[in-house]
Amino acid sequence: MTVQPSQITERERQPDAGLQTSGEPVVRIVDIHKDYYLGSVVVPALRGVSLEVYPGEFIAIMGASGSGKSTLLNLLGCLDRPTRGQYYLGGRNVANLSDDELSEIRSRYIGFIFQSYNLIPQLTAFENIEVPLYYQGNVSPESKQRVVELARLVGLERWLNHKPTQLSGGQQQRVAIARALINDPYIILADEPTGNLDTSTSYEIMKLLVQLNDMGKTIIMVTHEPDIAAYAKRAVHMRDGKIIKDEPITQRRVTSDGPVPAGAQLTASAGQDAGE
Repeated sequence: MTVQPSQITERERQPDAGLQTSGEPVVRIVDIHKDYYLGSVVVPALRGVSLEVYPGEFIAIMGASGSGKSTLLNLLGCLDRPTRGQYYLGGRNVANLSDDELSEIRSRYIGFIFQSYNLIPQLTAFENIEVPLYYQGNVSPESKQRVVELARLVGLERWLNHKPTQLSGGQQQRVAIARALINDPYIILADEPTGNLDTSTSYEIMKLLVQLNDMGKTIIMVTHEPDIAAYAKRAVHMRDGKIIKDEPITQRRVTSDGPVPAGAQLTASAGQDAGE
């Protein structure tokens, strides 16, 4: 079955609580600070960070351990709140929302890809991809068909009935990528997505992310590896809780076949991953 562009790349959203992206940054943070408290000691993790991300961008956030890049990603993912500053997602300031409101934002508008995959070991690949739909109460025959389509998109259709322990690391990360796409989020946040993979499999996963970006997905990735960051379009460098450099990547690593047309099946095969 051919995957249609409208099924994968276009969300027919109903108007909702002020979230919009047309012509505006999908992400805009303004003078964000994040402090942690160790008794009476204040430890600043972010010191006045401002950043704009437009639809269709692929950004690599780079920096040494302790630079603030993971703290920034947690804030962008609505997993934490800033101490002060503003965070606009789709035009709505989400910096001071309640826990329930942040949970709703995460489930509807943000897709997550983690270094350690974060799959549920008791569930099959199909069921792991489907998990976000349960949080929304949105499981239906149509949504189950979307699981199959996304599995085909990431090259995992033959492994849908396998559990995580029966999959290679690269295959598990493909499951995680499909799970991140299931609700067609505004942004995909990838936290060291190749950190647990060997070099060859890392490059296969990055080619997959490049192809998804070519299809219009907005990706923000944290990495400390320059060769992985080179797959992005823009590099944001952090040090001591501040952005010290924000620049386009002029020598970008891309797939040899060039951009993939919207709705096309991705060419990378899950069988090419380590362990196959």
